Amino acid sequence: MENFFQPTVLLPVFMTIVILGLVALGILRKMRDKELECHQEMRIREIEHQVKMKQLEIDLEKARGRIAGDKVA
Repeated sequence: MENFFQPTVLLPVFMTIVILGLVALGILRKMRDKELECHQEMRIREIEHQVKMKQLEIDLEKARGRIAGDKVA
């Protein structure tokens, strides 16, 4: 146990821990960026879907109006 606290042992251990920590942080950052990108893509698709559904609703109302106009005339 005495030898563990010697600078010749502690320095490589701490350097290894720091390097592994930095690598882990880099990996986590890339994962987070990818997650945010996926959420952004999903939100864009959701908005496009809502716009398409509104357009279809408008077209449906127009078609209903034409059918009602034909029945009256």
